[in-house]
Amino acid sequence: MKDKHIIGYRPGTGFMYQLSAVSKLLFFLLVSVSAMATYDTRMIAGIALFSLMLFRLSHIRIKDIAFVLIFTLIFASLNASLVYLFSPKYGVELYGAETVLIGGLGSYSFTAQQGFYLLNLLLKYLCTVPLAVIFLMTTHPSQFASSLNQIGVSYKIAYAVSLTMRYIPDIQEEYHTIRMSQEARGLELSKKGKLMDRIKGNLALIIPLIFGSLERIDTISTAMELRRFGKNKKRTWYMYMPLKKMDWLVIGLAVLVVLLTLALFWLNQGRFYNPWK
Repeated sequence: MKDKHIIGYRPGTGFMYQLSAVSKLLFFLLVSVSAMATYDTRMIAGIALFSLMLFRLSHIRIKDIAFVLIFTLIFASLNASLVYLFSPKYGVELYGAETVLIGGLGSYSFTAQQGFYLLNLLLKYLCTVPLAVIFLMTTHPSQFASSLNQIGVSYKIAYAVSLTMRYIPDIQEEYHTIRMSQEARGLELSKKGKLMDRIKGNLALIIPLIFGSLERIDTISTAMELRRFGKNKKRTWYMYMPLKKMDWLVIGLAVLVVLLTLALFWLNQGRFYNPWK
C-alpha cells in the first residue's frame, strides 16, 4: 500500500482521469506559462480560482499532498520576505505611486503598492501548484510519456521521463520504509528528536539510497540496451489515448487563456496591471 506522503500517480475515477495526457500536459504548460508571464491581478486571480476548482473536481485529498502544501507555503513566504527585504520599494517604482499603510520604518515602510506586488507573486503559486499536483496524480507515467511523444518529443526522452515518474514514488516509499525500520530500532527521526540528530540520521539514510538508486538506473539502462531499445525511429504506446472532443475543448481553453494574456499585455501596455494609473 502506498504511503500517504508519496506524491505520484494514483488510480481513480472522474473527469480528470478521462482526459488524455496530451490535453492535460498542454493545458498545464500553456496556463502555467500565462500565469507566470502576466502580472495582471485579475487574470492571475481568475486562473488561481479555476485551478482550485479543478483541484476540487479531481478529488485529491489534502492530507495526501500535505508535504507539498507545507513546502510551497514555506517557499512562497520565503520568496515574498526576501523580495520585501532586498527591494521594499519595488512596488512603488512599478506602479508610480506610494500609499503608506505601515509607516515609521524608514525605507521599510509598508506600502499598498508593495503589498499588491507581493500579492501577485503569491497568487502565482495558487495558479501553478494545484495544476501540477493534478497532472502528476491523475496521469499514468506511460500516458505521460505517450503525450510527450505525441507533441513531438523524442520517444527516448519521453521514456526516460516515464521511468523517472515511476521511480520517484518508489524511492519515496523505500525511504519511508527504511526510516520506519530505523525508528523501530531506536533511532529517533521524528519531530521528538533534536534537529541536528534528525538531519544526521536522515542523511545517513538518503546518501546510501541515492547510490543504490544510481546502481539500479545503470542496471535498467543496460537491460534496455540489451533489448535494443532505441533502434527504430518510432515506437507504439500501450497506454496511448486518442484525443476526444473533451480533450480538444481543454486544449482550446488553454489557447484561449494564452490569447487573453496577450490581449491584456496590449491593454495594459506591458505585463503589469496598474490600479493606481
